[in-house]
Amino acid sequence: MELRDRDGLTEQEFLERYRPGDYARPSVACDMVIFTVMDADAGNYRRLPEKQLRVLLIERGGHPFLGCWALPGGFVRPAETVGQAAARELREETGVENVYLEQLGVFSDPGRDPRTWVMSCAHMALIGSGQVRLQAGDDAQNAAWFLVSCAPQQEKPARFTLKLTGSDTTLCAVVERRMTTSAGAEEYTIIENDGLAFDHAKIIVCALERLRAQTASGSAAFHLLPERFTLTELQQVHEVLLGRPLLKAAFRRKIAPLVQETDQMTQNAGHRPSRLYQRKQEDRT
Repeated sequence: MELRDRDGLTEQEFLERYRPGDYARPSVACDMVIFTVMDADAGNYRRLPEKQLRVLLIERGGHPFLGCWALPGGFVRPAETVGQAAARELREETGVENVYLEQLGVFSDPGRDPRTWVMSCAHMALIGSGQVRLQAGDDAQNAAWFLVSCAPQQEKPARFTLKLTGSDTTLCAVVERRMTTSAGAEEYTIIENDGLAFDHAKIIVCALERLRAQTASGSAAFHLLPERFTLTELQQVHEVLLGRPLLKAAFRRKIAPLVQETDQMTQNAGHRPSRLYQRKQEDRT
């Protein structure tokens, strides 16, 4: 016996009569915060180059926000999940697959996109700098890596000064973070913005805070390094992600359970050979 609703309709009859146009529906976008760590230009070849955190941005070649810089991304297609859309966008923009990728959250402020009602399901990707080949999408003029600086201005409510530096462009924003009454959820608000499209400034700050939290737990840095690395390089990446120096002895004690020696050494000219390490297999996630 088929179940009928209060109007006497079976499920099949209900679906045949259902009119999607009776309800407003948003478009769903997938914006990507793609981080990598690169070596700074070394003035002295005998010194190890400093590490720099960078984020991939796209210069918009069309309206809205013509000429502004934005996160790479696009709309979710009807036959794919948001996770599949994120992986597709990452592959199209960088040529990279099978790297660390996680969902940050949904950004749904009314009016965040002047075209129409658009919700963004933002994702964060962590990739090694040697894996990337950039290629701007259909609505882009240029794609570039920007040096990231995000300094806290005050504690309550938390306010961050975001500065993104490209080869000939500097983008700045001030973003505030407040705790809401909804199960301790965080809410980000853009206070000032110069040069970033849409609400991407707060998406970037949200991603940076997530990345720092994961770095403190010891896992994130491995996704930004090659398979084999020195302990000094690992510490450098932790320091650039956390934004503060770390004591060498304390860092190595903390990281020891997560790494294992290899039988290989560095071969860099100008430096003493150093032991190469890799992440322990049982710790990989």
